Amino acid sequence: MFYALNWFVVVSLFMLWSLAAWAFHSIAAWTVANAGTMAGGAGSIQALQVPVWLAPWLPPELALTLNSMISSIAPAIQTVLEWAPALSDGLSIAVWTVWAIGAVLVIVLGFLVTGLIAVLSRRMSASATSSRSLAAAR
Repeated sequence: MFYALNWFVVVSLFMLWSLAAWAFHSIAAWTVANAGTMAGGAGSIQALQVPVWLAPWLPPELALTLNSMISSIAPAIQTVLEWAPALSDGLSIAVWTVWAIGAVLVIVLGFLVTGLIAVLSRRMSASATSSRSLAAAR
């Protein structure tokens, strides 16, 4: 029973890990593929201003601070967006390498817990046997 429960948890963790890696890779690949539209120039960076619908809910000082902060980091954002297509080549390799390392760790954890269950069940059966022999001796 404990073995089945252990491997059910391990397979579930493996599937969640795989889903997370796939989702991250998909989102990152989509972002890199669409980075060219944001790299269009300063006009696209200016679109990152505080939305009009949000402005009435924020204090005016905070809205001005956010807008000035976005304006000041616009050159850095522009540089990163220009580098994004060059980074896309290593993206798949990096994501799936991290996935493989995590998958191996999850499977190793499953084998370790299986071994722990085996050791604990042997100890429990050994203690039950010694208890029965003590009771029979009385």
